[in-house]
Amino acid sequence: MPTPNTNVDELLARLGLTKKPAPATAASTSHLEGTVTQPAVGAHPTPLTGSTAAPTTGDSTSRPIQRRPESETLLAETLQRLQQGANRSRPAEQDPVRNSLPSPQAAQTVPGTHTVPKPNSPPPRTQTAKAFTPQVPRSLQDAGLTDTETSSLILKYLIHHGVESGGRIAKQIGLCYPVIEQVLRQLKNDKLVVYKTSISGGDFQYELTELGRERAHNLSRICTYFGTAPVPLGQYIASVKAQTITGLKPPLSAIRDALSELNINNALLSSVGQAIHSGRGMFLFGSPGNGKTSIAERITKSFGDSIWIPRCISASGEIIRLFDPNRHKPIELDDTDDQLSIDGRWIRIERPTIIAGGELRMENLEITMIRDTGVGEAPLQLKANCGTLLIDDFGRQTMPVDQLLNRWIIPLEQRHDFLQLESGRSIQVPFDELIIFSTNLEPGALADDAFLRRIPYKIEVKDPSPEEFRSLMLTLAKKIGFECEPGIVDYLMEKHYLPVNRPFRFCHPRDLLRQVENLCTLHELPYVVTTDAIDQAVNNYFSIIKPKKTDQA
Repeated sequence: MPTPNTNVDELLARLGLTKKPAPATAASTSHLEGTVTQPAVGAHPTPLTGSTAAPTTGDSTSRPIQRRPESETLLAETLQRLQQGANRSRPAEQDPVRNSLPSPQAAQTVPGTHTVPKPNSPPPRTQTAKAFTPQVPRSLQDAGLTDTETSSLILKYLIHHGVESGGRIAKQIGLCYPVIEQVLRQLKNDKLVVYKTSISGGDFQYELTELGRERAHNLSRICTYFGTAPVPLGQYIASVKAQTITGLKPPLSAIRDALSELNINNALLSSVGQAIHSGRGMFLFGSPGNGKTSIAERITKSFGDSIWIPRCISASGEIIRLFDPNRHKPIELDDTDDQLSIDGRWIRIERPTIIAGGELRMENLEITMIRDTGVGEAPLQLKANCGTLLIDDFGRQTMPVDQLLNRWIIPLEQRHDFLQLESGRSIQVPFDELIIFSTNLEPGALADDAFLRRIPYKIEVKDPSPEEFRSLMLTLAKKIGFECEPGIVDYLMEKHYLPVNRPFRFCHPRDLLRQVENLCTLHELPYVVTTDAIDQAVNNYFSIIKPKKTDQA
């Protein structure tokens, strides 16, 4: 096989040909020089097939096609491959058809070959959080900020902190000092700040002038926010796509590990795993006390990684706070992270599990303006992106069920949501989360078929069998440190459950053993489960709970 260093004259001699100079034109040069032919503006390249196509030139006049001898065609193809092989790390013979393309603009795809990526196409998504790491911007343009937005944050920060260095100001708004240095210099030129003192590293202590204080007060009346600079909505949407939960299919072992603290049989584990793989959400229904909420809370752990979110985002000039310390769990950076290369406006968190119960109201699903600040609070579904949104006790909210269901129809179908800003403008945001509805009620009684088909998995969490109940009781007793004989569990079931048709619940062993533990600690008794202790625990726990043959609580 010829190599890129093969002498052209030697190759010609092997083929029995002589080297002939090709006439150069304004639009094309000889293929022997390895120059790619450029099509003229407005020219329409002919779609390529597996055969070699003649290069398009700037001459649009119709010309008869002159067929070259087979050996010359082979020579032209071989020489072009050699030239392109010298300029590419990938061997030319791996993709011979692509090497015959006259130019990147001439065609994006070739029948029978792979698609040639467009220059601005996004990188393929992977299933790890490290696929996306926000890189520190090198300019305000990279950060998606304007001089006006940045100077506004600086002025409002200085009015609350008096004198501050440029480095501290940069850290406050999440940018590096060289990025905001020009903004600080412009503020000084505009007589809004002055240099108080100079410090090492070419930095200064900055202080507001009277004009600067007046400007800062005026800006604070519009919006009091002066924290980390916001990330533009477009950059946030790109980060959600890079860290999407849609299409992630954790293995069964990861799902089992996530739910290992719960007593779940293989059938239920399989159903939950299938719903996770679908990415379309699920209904968990059944009697209270069987662990529906506990299952839903742990599902996110099966994805096993973390994500990056901005502390706040900006949309149409308005600031929306996204990071919620009450709902998001931050992850500290460690020695393996290149902290100097990470954008300070972002924070790494565990994949979120956002839970809303009976207190859920419609305003929690829209942008809520924080009083007298000019800052919006992100709705729950936006905070749950790339994680799980759990609607617990579904059907017991104060709002009508139909109203809540109608709010979810478009997001569940289109995987995006529309939110209204304070200004009245509407923005489109991602709806990239696994949504779980947990209820003690029958799903068919809560929603119509049009909504239920959008939640393909309706999973019943059933009562434990007598064998599962006995096994769970003994396991928990050992874990707590109790001495508990199997006969004690049989006594509990035969005296307090079977005669009165009391249904078994997964929560009962835990709750009854806690009662026994309290009895032992109060009276300084040994940790031994006795029949008397069981009788007292049952009397306290079930005193006003009337057993039914068919429990529909």
